[in-house]
Parts: sequence; C-alpha cells; structure tokens
Amino acid sequence: MKTLHIAVAAASLLAIAPAQAALKPGAKAPDFATQASLAGKPFDFRLSQALKKGPVVLYFYPKAFTKGCTIEANMFAEATPDFAKAGATVIGISADKIDVLNEFSRKECRDKFAVASASPQVIKSYDVVFAAKPEFSDRTSYVIAPNGRILYVHSELNPADHVKNTLAAVQAWKAKHKR
Repeated sequence: MKTLHIAVAAASLLAIAPAQAALKPGAKAPDFATQASLAGKPFDFRLSQALKKGPVVLYFYPKAFTKGCTIEANMFAEATPDFAKAGATVIGISADKIDVLNEFSRKECRDKFAVASASPQVIKSYDVVFAAKPEFSDRTSYVIAPNGRILYVHSELNPADHVKNTLAAVQAWKAKHKR
C-alpha cells in the first residue's frame, strides 16, 4: 500500500511540474500549417507566412475555456497592442477543434489575436505534450524570430508570466534589430 501512495504522489508531482521544452533558444522552429480563427472567422495559418511579418509569439495552451487558459487568453488580448507595437504576431495554439476556437477567439481572445488548432504532430514536434493528458498540449510559449529560430521559451502551467516574459523577449529582439 505504501508503494501505491508513493507512486500516486510521484505521478501528481509530474502532473504539476513545469514541462521542459525540448526546443531551446537557437533551435529551428518546425513550420506547420493548420486552421486558425480570428474574431470567430476561420482561416488557414502557416507559421512561415506569419514570420514574414516579424517575430511570432506561439503560445501553446491545454484547453480552451478552462480557467488557466481563459486567464492567459485574456492577458494576451490585453497585451496585443504592445506586441503589435513591437512588431510581433501572437497566436495561441491547442488541440481544440476549430469550432471551439471560433468561439474562444471571440469570447476570451476578445477578437484581438488568432488561435489555431494543433495536430498531435505539431504538439509533438514542439515537445509540448502534456504529461497528465497526452491529448492536450502543455502551457509553453515560444518567441520565434523572423528567421525561424527560437528566441525564447517559457514553459510553466501557471499562466501568470507568459505574457510578461514573451513581451520582454520580443521587445529585446526589436531593440537589437532597430533599423
């Protein structure tokens, strides 16, 4: 019985521990194409196309309309003008289907930024499989430079610092690349 309690405790710790993203700064971000939604309207999204406009903040989140994901979407929505001022595009991405994302983009993203549907292959290629529920992605934010290289990674289930940290990384990139 004691062994079972230890195993349950260990599994619980793994479920709440922050993920360790395999994609490190300097790594090439895998390109992908998928369905996305902005202001409730679906469209085709391709990372390489978005990078032609400037850096991309690609933030993975577990599931639309859950508490942490709603908080994070609201925070990114409030900061969207700051990201735009720094030349960055924000896109949230999860395993949710496009019909759910159409609603989430309107209600929680407040029509400010797009959210996209991640296939299991995209989730795996970014090494953001949520250990407790492998059908979901973990909460991991990437800042990707226009050249397709990862500039910054923040992987933490608590959504509190994702916006602040990714915005700081984008602003630092912009300061370095002033024309």
